[in-house]
Amino acid sequence: MSYQFRHAICNEAYEGWDFAKACKSMKSFGYDAIEIAPFTLAERPSDISAVQRKEYAKVIREEGLVFAGLHWLMVSPKGLHVTTPDEDLRTKSWEHIRDLVDLCADLGPNGVMVFGSPVQRRTTGGLSREEATRHYVNGLAAVAPHAASRNVRILVEALPHDQCDTILSLEEAVGIVKEIDNPGVRTMFDTHNAVFEERPHAELVDEYFEFIEHVHVNEMNGGHPGTADYDFKPVLEVLARRNFPGYVSLEAFDFKPGAETIARESIEFLNREIAQIRV
Repeated sequence: MSYQFRHAICNEAYEGWDFAKACKSMKSFGYDAIEIAPFTLAERPSDISAVQRKEYAKVIREEGLVFAGLHWLMVSPKGLHVTTPDEDLRTKSWEHIRDLVDLCADLGPNGVMVFGSPVQRRTTGGLSREEATRHYVNGLAAVAPHAASRNVRILVEALPHDQCDTILSLEEAVGIVKEIDNPGVRTMFDTHNAVFEERPHAELVDEYFEFIEHVHVNEMNGGHPGTADYDFKPVLEVLARRNFPGYVSLEAFDFKPGAETIARESIEFLNREIAQIRV
């Protein structure tokens, strides 16, 4: 197989580690890139100085990694919400997203921002699902030109209905990308969060391939790949056949095994699955 997968890993499992040591560990297991949860660096993106941003970017490069992007965009500061009927809070929350665009661009070129954040985008304040979604689309459309100007793509992530009630399918996420029609807004695919999709995951990834810029891999129970029974091969086969240009990024939710066990076991398992692909 001539296609080469590009592996990334989210840094949450390494929370509390020295940043350089975490990068060195990731590289030692064979990862190509790091994906960062901004709350692991500071409470607010504005708290991270220009000097600090340059230092993080330098460490990533010197340890042989590439910066893939950001995820878990709205964990901190507390209280943000992008679909609320409270216009002042909504404005403040979208300014936070704009600040994250700048952080993403400063950490490395061509980064993505995975916009999941179920608590901060679900309906609230008596709004209907349609009204909340419209607030989301309008806010995203307003920040899209800034993202595009900084070569950042904000990725609309579909979430399962037990986490959120806005944007529940890849089809709906792609519809928003089409409506906004700006290079600063795309979508992604997450194996764990596609649990309630009615069609086979590989079929969905194939149909919407041109809109997908990033893939998260994890088990349906939140564990890292290889610890349960999700069949990754069909999705991986589509990505290989279509020459996916983005990263396949490990995002585990269960950190009990420890950072290095998660990192090592995941990439070893994925590489074994990839070795069985025939395209």
